[in-house]
Amino acid sequence: MKKVIIRKRDVEEMIRYAGEQLPNEACGLLAGSDQGGERIIEKIYYLTNTDASNEHFSMDPREQLQAVKDMRARGLRPVGNWHSHPESPSRPSKEDKRLAYDPKASYLILSLMEAKPVLRSFHIENGEAETENLEIRD
Repeated sequence: MKKVIIRKRDVEEMIRYAGEQLPNEACGLLAGSDQGGERIIEKIYYLTNTDASNEHFSMDPREQLQAVKDMRARGLRPVGNWHSHPESPSRPSKEDKRLAYDPKASYLILSLMEAKPVLRSFHIENGEAETENLEIRD
């Protein structure tokens, strides 16, 4: 199991952004690096959910391209994506598993269904999801 490291202030910003997108799912990309068995998330990208749905998301293709260009300019690389679940737990849905095309990516899911949001990271391959060790650092 891979360890995924994210900054507390980035998690707080994800929660804020996801709250602003309610009742729809929020989504975005993750940029960073892999170092010695750890995945370090160094930048979060906040993209438009073009589906405008509370049950699924599609990221705006132009925004995705712009984000990847920005990653390259910063010396980072795509390491995964994230989205929120406004009304369900922090675990991949059947659709999330079906649409997880990159087995090298980390998939972060932020549940907003309870008073305290829950963020978890997953490795998804061949329709199977495994929890990754997510460490939130100051």
